[in-house]
Amino acid sequence: MAKPAVTRRILESTSASGYWRPMRPELDFTFHAGGTADLVELDQDHPGFRDEVYRSRRNVIARIALDYPTGTRVPDAPYTAEEHAVWREVWAALEPVHQERVCSEILELQQVMPLQRDEIPQLGALNPQLYASGGFRMEPVAGLVSARTFVRYLGRRVFLSTQYIRHHSRPFYTPEPDILHELVGHAATLVHPGIAEVNRMLGEAADVADEQEMLRIERMYWYTMEFGLVRQAGQIKAFGAGLLSSVGELSDFDTHAELMDWDLRTIANTPYDPTQYQAKLFVAPSFTRMLVDVCGWVRSGAWRNRQAG
Repeated sequence: MAKPAVTRRILESTSASGYWRPMRPELDFTFHAGGTADLVELDQDHPGFRDEVYRSRRNVIARIALDYPTGTRVPDAPYTAEEHAVWREVWAALEPVHQERVCSEILELQQVMPLQRDEIPQLGALNPQLYASGGFRMEPVAGLVSARTFVRYLGRRVFLSTQYIRHHSRPFYTPEPDILHELVGHAATLVHPGIAEVNRMLGEAADVADEQEMLRIERMYWYTMEFGLVRQAGQIKAFGAGLLSSVGELSDFDTHAELMDWDLRTIANTPYDPTQYQAKLFVAPSFTRMLVDVCGWVRSGAWRNRQAG
């Protein structure tokens, strides 16, 4: 897939602590992240693929992203009553599972960044608090983009968010990120300075990574920010956004997945399948340990070819 132009310069500096730290090269960004050529087309197995009304709605909402000038206020998406109903239905099912299965730090963050339950929140309304707390903002993207494009924007403290919502016929399933996943899974976490910093550092590393290095960064993001688990008071609790936004996977992660010991080298070399429940999940010793270890992994350059072998 086409990717934005990037000068492949690797500028290195060493912080006072002695860790290797990448510096961001100049980037050529289009209005829409990665350009339209970077978008992944709707798959024929998608629940809404043959629903012309649904696809038309997605096109209307996608146009907001395609026309959006970065750094400006995100225009409101014109959601329908049916779309708001999907949001309410999923939230009603998720809330009790969150109380039982999600780590306490995430539950506390949900109180700091509460999301309304009766209708889909608008990105433009959430961004002031996100920016004030963690320095991030959400910008609209028309659909799924490549991992490199998505992660590189994190280095600019920009979280690329879809605005459309999953098809109403399968409210508890989506084969791609949608507004439910972005907000329920990620919005509250980005107000935490430590989580925001992990996202930013992974994004800066992605700016200068070659293809093999990018795979390691992508997997680290996937198995921590998206599907991370942590130990807490003798139990295993969910941390990652992919779990937080999935009723089925959050309810049953300890029975359908092999729970793996916390090992960053193994994580960086473990492939994943985004279309299925995850076969392997990694359990960090604690919430804090996950953040500290991933930051250290990036700073030390452990994702680089010269160190990963």
